[in-house]
Amino acid sequence: MKGKTVHEMKIGDSASFSKTITDFDVKMFAGITGDFNPVHIDKEFAKNTLFKDRIAHGMLVASLFSTVLGTQLPGEGAIYAGQELKFTKPVYLEDTITATVTVTELDVEKNRVVLETIATNQNGDVVIKGFAKLMPTK
Repeated sequence: MKGKTVHEMKIGDSASFSKTITDFDVKMFAGITGDFNPVHIDKEFAKNTLFKDRIAHGMLVASLFSTVLGTQLPGEGAIYAGQELKFTKPVYLEDTITATVTVTELDVEKNRVVLETIATNQNGDVVIKGFAKLMPTK
């Protein structure tokens, strides 16, 4: 399935992906990235932090935006050019996160699209917000 071109998108187009963040996800992400910060992997350590429990890596959760952008909107062939992120709440293990992207700007001449990126947990709390810049497929 070919991704959408800048000509096929319109302001307000949106797509989402949901995933429950598991212990396995966090440990695999730590292994892949080398980020073994104990707040992510050590329950005893995490008990003494302001979060009171293990939390997922912020970038693990933010990577769900890439899933939506590369598979749905704009989709296959899109090139990720940039991402702004603000981490607003912690994500705990077994939280179900929904990553939603929404088209906010289109530059047809330069083949660029800006999308708002919002991740929410199962309670509807925003855990990450920001903007992505992409070059859609031509």
